[in-house]
Amino acid sequence: MISETENLEFKEIAKDELYKEVIAFANTNGGTILIGVAKTGETTPIADINDTYTRVTNGIRDAIAPDVTIFTKYTLEKNNTIRIEIGEGSYKPYYLKSKGLKPSGVYIRQGASSVPVSTEQIRQMIKNADGDIFEELRSMEQSLTFQSCVKTFSEHKVAFGEEKHPVLGIRNLQGLYTNLGMLLSDQCAYSVKVAVFSDEENTVFRDRKEFTGSVFTQMEDAFAYLQLCNQNRSVIDGLTRRDYWDYPKDAVREALINALIHRDYSFSGSIIINVNEKSMEFISIGGLLPGLLPEDIRNGISQLRNRNLAEAFYRLNLIESYGTGIRRIFALYGGSPAKPDIIVTPNSFRITLPNMNTRKGQAPVSTVTQQMRRVLECLASNRDITDAELQQILQIKRTRLYTLINQMQDAGLIKIDGRGKNKKYMTV
Repeated sequence: MISETENLEFKEIAKDELYKEVIAFANTNGGTILIGVAKTGETTPIADINDTYTRVTNGIRDAIAPDVTIFTKYTLEKNNTIRIEIGEGSYKPYYLKSKGLKPSGVYIRQGASSVPVSTEQIRQMIKNADGDIFEELRSMEQSLTFQSCVKTFSEHKVAFGEEKHPVLGIRNLQGLYTNLGMLLSDQCAYSVKVAVFSDEENTVFRDRKEFTGSVFTQMEDAFAYLQLCNQNRSVIDGLTRRDYWDYPKDAVREALINALIHRDYSFSGSIIINVNEKSMEFISIGGLLPGLLPEDIRNGISQLRNRNLAEAFYRLNLIESYGTGIRRIFALYGGSPAKPDIIVTPNSFRITLPNMNTRKGQAPVSTVTQQMRRVLECLASNRDITDAELQQILQIKRTRLYTLINQMQDAGLIKIDGRGKNKKYMTV
């Protein structure tokens, strides 16, 4: 009497657990499932074989992804059993749609058993099937939403319907989300962390924030926060007022976008931005691609690690062209005695922007206070807020509010339009 082996499985009746056996065979070396055969090897004929056959074929088609039916052959045997022959699939890993690309949904064959695989084994299967380009690999998370992305594309008047997903690289030819789709989605698995320090050694925290969501949301939120850390020193020369920002706004923007586009997303971890009174440094995972030197990127040479991600930023006019960001940063510091500094290791890239005001020998403007941040938050959600409402929110008197608003105006954080009852505050 025959028994179960690495390539043979018995099922007395057809239950949903049958699907994990099909997946295990497709993910390993193929095999055969006999329905209507007990674990002992005895035949137990199926009573309603036609109904069972229909239910099994439909179930395998509907419950498993990617489509495994092209590797599956069904045979109705004369003894009222069903033979299912599964070949080794070419687009591993196959998984239960209800579970997704997770250990609970992906199985392989070990001996006479079907067992779940580890997360690392899933990643390796995807890499073997899809290649080495991270953003083109299937995302392990397939339940993705794109609310932030739709908003961003709409604001830039660029189409973002489902029909555009394959063109953008968000979905592959099989209709599955790619890692690029994951990066652009609301469920993006990466983040940007910003830390503000009281000392030049970056050891004493003053404030810290982590920004998550779509890479576009991370970009917008992190940039807005960094502008709160970017102080403005004003100098009055006769009737002329001159504003001196600690860091050129466009340099901050370019450094942030450069970190988002060029980091190596095959490694976990966050982009790190450290801010103190002397500098602002952007640290991203992944050094330069082989063959490139820091001098090359200063000269405008660009080798894209994430080509489709860069193309998405380009479509939205968030970057002008490939390879110009670093050159623009250095150009913005053309009149400054201190220049940006780039340090590259095999696994990281760091660009440091010097504080132009402290480099001029000027004392930096005091840090944005909690009250100032609260005012900016209120203005972001309600441009028509009144002085009385601000007093109530901040729990301060009118004279204190007057001083606070003037400090924020002098620091370049807000603008004041009109007077009296018609007075309005606006963020810069």
